[in-house]
Amino acid sequence: MFAVLKIAVRALRRNLLRSFLTMLGIIVGIAAVIVGVSMGTGAKAEVDKRIASMGQNLLVVMSGNMSRGGVRGGFGAAPNLSQADYDAIRREIGGVAGVSPEVRTSAQVGAGNQNSFVQVLGVSHSYADIRSWEFRSGANFTDADVRNASKVCIIGTTTAKTLFGEDVDPTGQTVRIKNAPFTIVGWLKPKGVNSFGSDQDDVLLLPYTSVMKRLSGDTMFRSFSVQADEPSSLVQVQSDISDLLRQRHKIADGKDDDFMVRNQQEMSDFFNANNRIMTILIGFFAGISLVVGGIGIMNIMLVSVTERTREIGIRLAVGARGRDVLRQFLTEAVLLSIMGGALGIATGFWLAPLLTKLFEFPTLISTQSVVLAFSVSAVIGVVFGFFPALKAANLDPIDALRYE
Repeated sequence: MFAVLKIAVRALRRNLLRSFLTMLGIIVGIAAVIVGVSMGTGAKAEVDKRIASMGQNLLVVMSGNMSRGGVRGGFGAAPNLSQADYDAIRREIGGVAGVSPEVRTSAQVGAGNQNSFVQVLGVSHSYADIRSWEFRSGANFTDADVRNASKVCIIGTTTAKTLFGEDVDPTGQTVRIKNAPFTIVGWLKPKGVNSFGSDQDDVLLLPYTSVMKRLSGDTMFRSFSVQADEPSSLVQVQSDISDLLRQRHKIADGKDDDFMVRNQQEMSDFFNANNRIMTILIGFFAGISLVVGGIGIMNIMLVSVTERTREIGIRLAVGARGRDVLRQFLTEAVLLSIMGGALGIATGFWLAPLLTKLFEFPTLISTQSVVLAFSVSAVIGVVFGFFPALKAANLDPIDALRYE
């Protein structure tokens, strides 16, 4: 076998440029496979990371719904979750560790001579625990603050930096929201962007009663955040909430819900759907490139058989068997393909981090993608090299020796 490999290397070295150009299709295809899979894997890991940052054992109840064929209202199209719905979930659903309504608005927020347009989120005192949000300083507002619609707030890292400067503890300071003073009782640790690409740290958390009475004038909620007490109870809690809200909203059997209840896995699947489509498309075009590369290998091997017809005839005349010739040419084809695959893998390892650096697109190269790419390159060598090798093995020794 070593002798066969040595002869194959010698044959490929005779025409280095031709060998490299033959491998080019394989190199491009394998690099595309590596980069495509790494983009899909990196995007999925980033989405999963952002979903996990939302909290543990999390369910999100959203007003509005979507039909299978398109948007029929969509999330938040018509806020229809009430205070009574919130109270009912807290009171009647078992296995729930915490519930918080959410009221979203935006407002001009000022502090000293600085001001910024900030997302204001009205929530309950359970929200920080539900969303696993830790404090850099200060503490959470209380249930009494919620009942009394107190003018207190919790500030995110980005908002604090904008209004008070870098690494200045804003706890105890006062901010103005629509000319009303609110005291900062807590300073949140940073979380980064969420699954929608928004900065989670550019936020003020207020008691939802304060937002509804003093800022937005809302009487209904767009969403609830619900935390199950155990991962194993997540599905049951989701089902119980759906049944409760259908009953409360008087939705008849067979009618569509006017709300959505999603767990973290469903949210992850939703956001990863586009990533899967992108990965499939890249894989499709990479597959075309690999097929073209394989055809290139077949073409060159056929040319090689023609060029070395007399050599094949001499080998057969001195006792070589057809399968020896088949093995020789098949080894050359597989070696071409594997070398192209190795160069393609190296190119993919170089391109994937470059994409992250230039375009800030998350990439993650997995061992499975490397093994897949290397295996595919070997298979291409066998599949597209077999016909030329078989043609060489079936040459008649006398005709081959006469060939000019």
